[in-house]
Amino acid sequence: MQLDIAADELKSVLNRLRRAQGQLAAIIRMVEEGRDCEDVITQMAAVSRALDRAGFAIIATGLQQCLADGGNEPADRDQMRARLEKLFLSLA
Repeated sequence: MQLDIAADELKSVLNRLRRAQGQLAAIIRMVEEGRDCEDVITQMAAVSRALDRAGFAIIATGLQQCLADGGNEPADRDQMRARLEKLFLSLA
């Protein structure tokens, strides 16, 4: 399954990933500085949510592509469905 994301959707996913990247860098600094555990965990949860949202957006795009490509054989659709379900569950 190849990732084929429209420009506006790609921008949104990339923004989420860049935000998560910045949050992760901040967490590393917090740990290095010996910051409060609760603050670190709160930021880690925020990074996790940002990554999950980016992943779900990518999976949703894959689902859209599968639905748009209705000419596939039923066996191909079932296989694609299983692959997307596995990806979705890996984020859940």
